[in-house]
Amino acid sequence: MTPKDMIASPRYMTTAEVAEYLRLKERKIYDLVRQGVLPSIKVTGKLLFPRQAIDMWLMNHLEGDQQTHQPVPQVLAGSHDPLLEWSVREAEAELALLCHGSGDGAKRLLEGTAMVAGLHLVDPATGAYNRPEQLGLGGLRDLVILHWARRRQGLLLRPDCDLELKSLRDLVTSRAVVVRRQPAAGASALFHWLLEREQISQEQLRWSENLALSEDDLAMAVREGEADTGLAVEAAAGRHGLRFIPLHEEEFDLAMRRRSYFEPPVQRLMAFVRTERFRERAAALGGYDVSAIGEVRYNA
Repeated sequence: MTPKDMIASPRYMTTAEVAEYLRLKERKIYDLVRQGVLPSIKVTGKLLFPRQAIDMWLMNHLEGDQQTHQPVPQVLAGSHDPLLEWSVREAEAELALLCHGSGDGAKRLLEGTAMVAGLHLVDPATGAYNRPEQLGLGGLRDLVILHWARRRQGLLLRPDCDLELKSLRDLVTSRAVVVRRQPAAGASALFHWLLEREQISQEQLRWSENLALSEDDLAMAVREGEADTGLAVEAAAGRHGLRFIPLHEEEFDLAMRRRSYFEPPVQRLMAFVRTERFRERAAALGGYDVSAIGEVRYNA
């Protein structure tokens, strides 16, 4: 989206429009922006206000959300994503990464030991992604889920591997050694779901002895010959010089409590993803569609 498109988009409001929307004077809007209270972005010198972010800001200030809360550790838990890892670092978001899988991230978010959870958990019954009730987060009355990216998942192979793998069925006939992810990982749930769709049982595959705890761990296991292949995102293949066989496109989202959205670490991250530098990196890594990044997919 170009700056001109953003200014014209109904997803964004001008200063005058947000003042009318909030029933405040424009001078008060500028004061709130200067204080870092009201979410906004600057495009070609003009202030714009994402409508969804303004709605969340309003809900966060409703009576009942104003109670005193314990500070939440500045931790990004859940599933690993190469683009997200890079963005947190480049945005200087000051979020510590603790990527042990979607299930672990949801658990830490519920316990209050993580500020953000990266999720890509598929519902086997419907094929839908990151449903709060499936994650055990349905009871959080201030849960917010923001879209991060649509990612390509597939099989990774060394360039010199002579196995002919074009589909999941080939994993059975070739007797390839497959890297296994930890049970709480979204990639593990996705792989098992894809196998079930092809009517392939886990017992028909040859699994590696060790678990891979992240996309990079899996890619390194393949690159170093500990296994022949495994399921991971295209970006991991590119980062480690591996071949990639696409199988599926999935949704990766960020879950958090509503109040956390307005904390400096998340605001710095979300400001960074609107930059051209971010979009260039997403394109260079490959396998990402970030056209809907930041969209609110769930707001309790």
